[in-house]
Amino acid sequence: MTESLSDLYVRLNTESGKVLWPEIQRFFARGLVQVVSQRADLLEIAVAIASDHRAKVEAWMASGDLIKASTEDARSWQETEPVFWAVVAAPWVLVQEVEKGQ
Repeated sequence: MTESLSDLYVRLNTESGKVLWPEIQRFFARGLVQVVSQRADLLEIAVAIASDHRAKVEAWMASGDLIKASTEDARSWQETEPVFWAVVAAPWVLVQEVEKGQ
């Protein structure tokens, strides 16, 4: 039986959490970190990836709401030590910087 989208959303929500740069650094080194913009819904993107909704994922990539983490991102994160909200949507680790006060 396949998992419904709402069940998948709930499961990914429970598997998400706040992490620091050192916790995702090894995934970045393997090319597995994708950055979700502040204006996008991290879990909505994770559900689309996990359920293979290619058109939605491509639209987020085209808009810049979902991009592969760059070397410049890594340098900045090393210096600023931000907090991320993260979730695994295999094979990717999706991260979104937590805004101050969250």
